[in-house]
Amino acid sequence: MRMSTSFLVALLGVLVLAGLIQAQDQSGFISIDCGGPADSKYTEIATGVNYTSDSNLISSGVSRSITSDLKSLYQRQVWNLRSFPEGIRNCYKINITRGSKYLIRANFLYGNYDGLNKLPKFDLLLGANWWATVNIEVAIDYQFNEIIHIPSLDYVQICLANTGAGTPFISSIELRTLKNITYVTQIGSLEHYLRWDLGSTSKDTYRYKDDVYDRFWDPYGYNKDWTQLSVSIEADSLIQNIYKPPVIVMSTAATPVNASAPMVISWEPENQADQFYVYMHFKEVQVLKKNQTREFNIIMNGEPWYENLAPVYNRTITIFSRVASKAFQYSLERTENSNLPPIINAIEIYRLKEFQQSETFQGDVDAITTINSVYEVKRNWQGDPCGPLAYLWDGLNCSNDGYNSPRITTLNLSSSGLTGKIDLSISQLTMLEKLDLSNNSLNGKVPDFLSKLQHLKILNLEKNNLTGPIPTELVVKSKDGSLLLSVGQNPYLCESGECKKKKKNILTPLVASIGGLLILLAAVAAIFWNLKKRKPKVTAPSEISLQYREQSDTSLPVKNQIYSYSDVLKITNNFNTILGKGGFGTVYLGYIDDAPVAVKMLSPSSVQGYRQFQAEVKLLMRVHHRNLTTLVGYCNERTNKGLIYEYMANGDLQQHLSGKGSNAKFLTWEDRLRIAVDAALGLEYLQNGCKPPIIHRDIKSTNILLNENFQAKLSDFGLSKIIPTDGGSHVSTVVAGTLGYLDPDYYTSNRLTEKSDVYSFGVVLLEIITSQPVIARNHEKTHIVQWVSSLVATGDIKAIACSRLGGEFDVNSMWRAVEIAMACVSPNPTRRPIMSVIVTELKECLATKLARTKSTCANTGESGELLTANLYTDVSPVAR
Repeated sequence: MRMSTSFLVALLGVLVLAGLIQAQDQSGFISIDCGGPADSKYTEIATGVNYTSDSNLISSGVSRSITSDLKSLYQRQVWNLRSFPEGIRNCYKINITRGSKYLIRANFLYGNYDGLNKLPKFDLLLGANWWATVNIEVAIDYQFNEIIHIPSLDYVQICLANTGAGTPFISSIELRTLKNITYVTQIGSLEHYLRWDLGSTSKDTYRYKDDVYDRFWDPYGYNKDWTQLSVSIEADSLIQNIYKPPVIVMSTAATPVNASAPMVISWEPENQADQFYVYMHFKEVQVLKKNQTREFNIIMNGEPWYENLAPVYNRTITIFSRVASKAFQYSLERTENSNLPPIINAIEIYRLKEFQQSETFQGDVDAITTINSVYEVKRNWQGDPCGPLAYLWDGLNCSNDGYNSPRITTLNLSSSGLTGKIDLSISQLTMLEKLDLSNNSLNGKVPDFLSKLQHLKILNLEKNNLTGPIPTELVVKSKDGSLLLSVGQNPYLCESGECKKKKKNILTPLVASIGGLLILLAAVAAIFWNLKKRKPKVTAPSEISLQYREQSDTSLPVKNQIYSYSDVLKITNNFNTILGKGGFGTVYLGYIDDAPVAVKMLSPSSVQGYRQFQAEVKLLMRVHHRNLTTLVGYCNERTNKGLIYEYMANGDLQQHLSGKGSNAKFLTWEDRLRIAVDAALGLEYLQNGCKPPIIHRDIKSTNILLNENFQAKLSDFGLSKIIPTDGGSHVSTVVAGTLGYLDPDYYTSNRLTEKSDVYSFGVVLLEIITSQPVIARNHEKTHIVQWVSSLVATGDIKAIACSRLGGEFDVNSMWRAVEIAMACVSPNPTRRPIMSVIVTELKECLATKLARTKSTCANTGESGELLTANLYTDVSPVAR
């Protein structure tokens, strides 16, 4: 599409309106005309993109238009704009699909809309983070900011912030859904830096419909050392990869004038600290003769990056960065075997953009949004409440440890014209340390929920119309110094016990009678209460004390497996040999009738450990499976409490995967698959073989133990929960588990389901495949799921598999295992497979591996390349 050709633009418009050209699928497009007429919708003639007005997305700002003479030069979506002469920050809130990858583009054309011809400069924000500074340098020039980003919420906020250098404005906003396996980074987002159509001989920029993702492809311009090659391509004849560069872009290529000279692509970054991701697109544009060969190497900053690349005539090949680098010079150099010079069709360059600020905790956002709605707060409360720091909401302070989501710690609504009662939504700001509601017109009682805010240190309710008694707990906190309470100038407010006033009216005798009756009833109730206290309390079997206390074994089953503390001393030879230590306590080696056992003694200081002790004994006494550790017995004598297990000679899985520990053994791919199948079988039994089902809640590699034959068994059931049998699919419970293995959906919703264990098992399976730590021990603290995701898109299975395997694995079974693991760790629990399916799939992986091992004609290296070629035609450079 040549957007500069006015005749073609007009013709396209006629065809679109006549319905003779069908628009491509725009289901992943969000196209917003900022400042357009309210509720308007239209199809842009040149591109066929459907735009809607921003009138329902923002309540601030004013609609303006560029000068009439410029409208003939630009597409319709930039004719109007929204200007923001008031407020420090003004934001669009756009609903999206959480977890999906988006190309987000903000477009700007000043066009002297205000007649002042004063070029503004302002900040562009994405959610809680600064995105860019928009600097309008030429009034009649169109410019844009673009980023590839995965929003963490189900909406994205795009904000314009006034920095005092001119009135912010925006012309249009465009969001385009991308495949999640494209443009993968280890951390951060990708900010558009350059996107060049290198073989172009025109000045045309291509976008949708030529590009299904609506990326802008600009002509590279003149280079005296290059020449252009071109070929006519039918759209359906080009075999595309997942990046799908436009056919019209891939129909041309640049090549050096001097056939023996290298092609050098370089740029000069404004900031030497910038890091870049590069995507190079190749397609052979000539039908080579039998005696012709085109092959070249790609050199990055003087170092080999990709070797022996030979473009294919009818296929797009994409070479791209696996990690960000500070390289800004690439050279394409012909190999000795080649008699043709290198070529390249197009290149994309992105700058790594790390957004350090997390969005405010969603519960706090919901609460403060409700407060804003209830009281109609007259403040410029738009965007994320706690970020960026320079644009913190007026009246708020937030905590920010750099790791967890910020929490609102101060809410100051003093002198804000508030009326009505103190709203319940304030109770949802659970991390509040300071609350100031003074000098308003609030009425009603001081609510009890204020005393439940555990972190509250300052509460100012002065100068309102509050009535009735102050909650006793607030008074107590005020008197003991844990709360600074200010309630002055509320004439009808009083402390409990001082609120009774003598009223001389005809109701006094009746009130006195009722009061006497209440006293009598209270006395009777007290008598019954004292009698009740004298009766021994019967604790239900499911109840577990939160504190230590001496307990008989009547609440624990199977008495013939009870050992006294003196027995334990004999079994462990006075705790002579330590096997390990954990949060529960210390594990010792012991012997019962010459058979080794592991004795785990509860630390006297571990209250949580006591609860786990109770839970584990009850569970392991009633469930039995070859892939669950066997409980030999237990000791429950006063404060001496311990669990006696079968001895697992080869320790836990994690030590073998990491190669650490005195007995660490190298695990082959077959060993790993067998362990994975064993662990999956144990988990499948808990979910399907037990009625009601049991959720382990702490599946991790250190809780998978290996016996002398390296048979794997699940252990440590102290956090296990039972799913109710009343038809419920989940239990709501306080979050428990281990960081890195914890199901993110369970963490945010407190809804524990069987799929929570599936997620944890998926993380373990990734450990088995890669031998990488679950959370990288670097500054970025990359999670193993993110790391593997970034490599899946490359199609390079060798980069994913544990390097210590040395390529000694069946590629097909390895890929299948990766696919199973990635399905298990899907952010959406409904998309995770059930354990019975996982068991079946892993058994088939193992069968494939065993069958390939027995086959004398197997060639795993070639198989891997062929599989990669089938799955992906994009390639990432070999790691060096």
